[in-house]
Amino acid sequence: MRPEAFAPAFDAPTEFLNGRLLIAMPGIDDPRFERTVLLVCRHSSEQAMAIAVNRPIDGVTVPSLLERLGINSEIRLPDDPVLLGGPVERERGHVLHSDDYASPGSTMVVGDGVALTATREVLDAMGSQTRRPRHSLLALGYAGWGPGQ
Repeated sequence: MRPEAFAPAFDAPTEFLNGRLLIAMPGIDDPRFERTVLLVCRHSSEQAMAIAVNRPIDGVTVPSLLERLGINSEIRLPDDPVLLGGPVERERGHVLHSDDYASPGSTMVVGDGVALTATREVLDAMGSQTRRPRHSLLALGYAGWGPGQ
């Protein structure tokens, strides 16, 4: 995917787009990203990683996925959809969440008030009465550019 096929949702004051939303331009010529909004989680001169935040997977909800993974919930979870985060590593989950949750060594700050964690621990926390992040989105896969993507 070409980064130039996306336009920042607002002016970027720095050369890197960490924490910024990118919106696919009409005519992107890549069906994997048509009508996609990406949140850039990591961006440097060598690589970038983003999560699509507007692509729900039909019929897959957070409670149903956690149940399939054998994760017990202490609370009744809302039927939030699981998102298709991007075409890379679709079997791997990523949780975008508010910064009130953090797992040392595993949570990456994305932007003001937003973080990303990709461990089973955050999935356990989502079903917890006391450790649950205030806000979260669960996505499978990601979009990436650069070495190893």
